[in-house]
Amino acid sequence: MLNFIYYPVSAILWFWHKVISFVLPEGFAWTLAVVFLVFTLRALLYKPFVHQVRSMRKMQEFAPEIQKLKKKYGNDKQKMALEMQKLQGEHGVNPLGGCLPVLVQVPVFIGLFHVLKGFQPGWPENYVFDKAGVDSFNSASIFGAKLGAALHPYAGGAKLEAYNTTFSQQLLVMIPLAIAAAIFTHITARHSIARQTEAQAANPQAAMMNKLMLWLFPIGAIAGSPFLPLAILIYWVSNNLWTLAQQRVVYNKIDSEEAEAKTRKTEARANLAPKVGQKPVVGQKPVDLKQKKPGAKPIAPRTNKNGTPKPGGQTASDATNGNGSAPVAPSGDPGTNGGGSPTPGRGRKR
Repeated sequence: MLNFIYYPVSAILWFWHKVISFVLPEGFAWTLAVVFLVFTLRALLYKPFVHQVRSMRKMQEFAPEIQKLKKKYGNDKQKMALEMQKLQGEHGVNPLGGCLPVLVQVPVFIGLFHVLKGFQPGWPENYVFDKAGVDSFNSASIFGAKLGAALHPYAGGAKLEAYNTTFSQQLLVMIPLAIAAAIFTHITARHSIARQTEAQAANPQAAMMNKLMLWLFPIGAIAGSPFLPLAILIYWVSNNLWTLAQQRVVYNKIDSEEAEAKTRKTEARANLAPKVGQKPVVGQKPVDLKQKKPGAKPIAPRTNKNGTPKPGGQTASDATNGNGSAPVAPSGDPGTNGGGSPTPGRGRKR
């Protein structure tokens, strides 16, 4: 029923095994093939993960508006759902987009588990693998432990004797992988929880989920490891390593983008603000120094018939004081008034 998942997963595993087996022996080639299978699938989910982080950031921005809607439509679930969809559409948030990376990883894990389960001793084929590929995987080992074997096989799984390995050999490799899977699961969960806001952490449902991710999931990795093939534990460890590194890269990138945007807004506000000592005037227009003053009349220069200026002729600048009024001659002669007429009673002495 899920062949559309099983065939691509097995094809990617086959490709990486073929590439790596040219350089390394079969045991390490199959181990790294599982690791690079994880990296390939997670690389395809990189952009959806970035979209998920951005959606979560936007959800945090309008979280107060969500609380207002809950208080307003707390009893009317249908109206609450409609208003939530409207609010998410206004902010450009798709709630399903945030869940996409997690939802996609579930069928991938199921597909990998089913493909690894198909590597049973004596089976003629396993999707894209022929009998030679099945035998190669079953004979591959790291430090004596078989990749497809489990300490306590699940229903239908082959026992350790069929893989030509022992309990102690399998246990010596399984324990470090199980501990590593638990530690990286805990660190990844702690890193995700550290990005939550105080309001999110105070939510009872979120607080319960945080405890599950921090403690129950790592304990589940250790408790379930005896029932899982070593290849699944390798998948678990490499998947958590990728998640941890991806979170660090994406969160740092988004934090730097937000810091740059905040800096640009601060600089824009600083440029719009008045300078020190300057009093802003509402509606003030810049003064044009070249604009003529009101009331000024241009005076044409006096010229002869042939167009040459007459001697003693006035120019426009000489005829006015700059404000359009006629100049007043200075009273340099004491015997005359400002108009040039003799001053009464003050004649010259002979």
